Amino acid sequence: MPELDFTEIIDLICKEDPRYAKKAYDFVRQALDHTVKELRKLDAKRAGRSFHVTGAELLEGMRIYALDQFGPMAKTVLNAWGITRCRDFGAIVFNLIEYNVFSKTDSDKVEDFNEIYTFEEAFIRPFLPKLSPRLGKATRKVA
Repeated sequence: MPELDFTEIIDLICKEDPRYAKKAYDFVRQALDHTVKELRKLDAKRAGRSFHVTGAELLEGMRIYALDQFGPMAKTVLNAWGITRCRDFGAIVFNLIEYNVFSKTDSDKVEDFNEIYTFEEAFIRPFLPKLSPRLGKATRKVA
């Protein structure tokens, strides 16, 4: 049997698990690549060797990558693809593991992706205006 390419694998996954758009899988793969690249910069000793990324590291990498790619629209884009919380990223990652696109260690589990952050704090809060202490005090009512 010929080896399937990434697009063919995603087609199969989406037939079995239609919760997430195909673009969500592309995003997760690109976010993993970005995360590994950034972590290797921080840990030069492991630059040429195999590099394992934990669920928490990948979630943080996906948060940063989504903000970089989509800015204030990150939450909207992810939600349109069916991704509304950290657990959704975990489900996508483990779908990719099941098809041998990603690998895992014996200690990796889907629960590693349980709500490390909320999408509100990760993708909305960074773009909210900051109140200055003076402005906050000036808007309070005096009794």
